[in-house]
Amino acid sequence: MKTFRKIFNIFIIKPFDFIQKYFKTFVFLLIVILIFGSATQHKDLNANLAKIYLKGPIFESETFMSQIENLKNYQNIKGILLIIDSPGGTLGASVEIADIIKDLNESIPVVAYVQGTMASGSYYAGMYANTIVANRGSIIGSIGVIFNGYNIKDLMDKIGIKSQSLAAGEFKEAGTFTREWSQKEKEYLNKLLNQQYKMFITDVSNARNLDPDNYKSFAEGKIFSAYEALNLGLIDMVGSQVNAINILKELSGVKEIIWVKNGILDTYLEKIASKAINQVFFNITKIQ
Repeated sequence: MKTFRKIFNIFIIKPFDFIQKYFKTFVFLLIVILIFGSATQHKDLNANLAKIYLKGPIFESETFMSQIENLKNYQNIKGILLIIDSPGGTLGASVEIADIIKDLNESIPVVAYVQGTMASGSYYAGMYANTIVANRGSIIGSIGVIFNGYNIKDLMDKIGIKSQSLAAGEFKEAGTFTREWSQKEKEYLNKLLNQQYKMFITDVSNARNLDPDNYKSFAEGKIFSAYEALNLGLIDMVGSQVNAINILKELSGVKEIIWVKNGILDTYLEKIASKAINQVFFNITKIQ
């Protein structure tokens, strides 16, 4: 029952509290948008470099894609600084972002700067950057794939809940949380997991010119310090954001940097959204 209350608190109470806490703020911001419209945004159409961000858990790719779409308003963009601080996330979304970065880097140089963490899905997402610079306190790697879930059968038995379902296909319920997985289901899921892991290793090897046969040195879910990652070839430089900007400036041929700047409203909304996502993610991981 205690575990049930924790789950209820995370998925029902916490989101409701957040909506209630920030409802007035959202209403105020909506009014500001309606009244002032585009007048609140200052866009320097002569901007030649831009910063895009990959921060927090990766659950979807649309938010990241919207940053790229926004840059289409600027015809003079010569390069992108990708700032990464993310523990990773879902494989599908990470692969989509990786493909976006790969395509973008073929048009203009993308330099990735690791601000804190570039691990698992966020490493996947950013590995196609032209150059990866990480600060000396950052964490890199965690190249691996995980599939987990709960088995709440004992809890359901205690509170008198019985599961019932109809399924066509022997493995349709593989991964269910209402009972222990059968041996055949475990073998099936493990095969799927290994296929995805192999794809991850192959893509990293191709992106970073590493030997896939030597994957145990850079993969296996290991995390590395910035200097270890440099020695393994997972990044190109241990340095500061200034170093990353200087590299981007040289690659793009820009002499005088003019950054794309977000308006005050955009920045505030990003902070609120980031706080919400990180709070929910923290509560979910705390109960595991």
